[in-house]
Amino acid sequence: MPQTRRSGCPINLTLEQLGDRWSLIVIRDVMFGNRRTYGELLEQSEEGIASNILADRLKRLTASGLLTRRPAPNHRQKGIYSLTDASIQLVPLLAHMGAWGRRHTRPSRELSVRAELLEKGGAPLWNAFMDELAHLHLGAPRPARSVFAELQAAYEKALAHRARRG
Repeated sequence: MPQTRRSGCPINLTLEQLGDRWSLIVIRDVMFGNRRTYGELLEQSEEGIASNILADRLKRLTASGLLTRRPAPNHRQKGIYSLTDASIQLVPLLAHMGAWGRRHTRPSRELSVRAELLEKGGAPLWNAFMDELAHLHLGAPRPARSVFAELQAAYEKALAHRARRG
């Protein structure tokens, strides 16, 4: 959280933590892509995030309590990033942003399929996904349903469809 706040308005305070596009992109990639290391986040970035920007955002997100970092078991200098409860609670916000983007922009089919499923599934799906993220990142009990697997399967199906179209 920045030391000086422009105001105490909750929208302003949220934007001060998440307001630049890269912060939400990093959270999105950890959340929906299960990218947990600096290397995965850098190499698999659809938007081509620069290494210095990624390093800065990871530091900021960790300092603000939206991500945690622990040493990798096989390489102490490498870190594994996890979502916190606060960032898991961003699922409804990201679902609404994806729905808005599907309606008001021209997204690719494969990159919007997860947003479509989240929009159609609404709060019950978001809650199930948050439960699963709590399992994956916070050690909560494993839920019966894997929303992550459903979202990933839909994404992979859309990629395969695009590849067949050529």
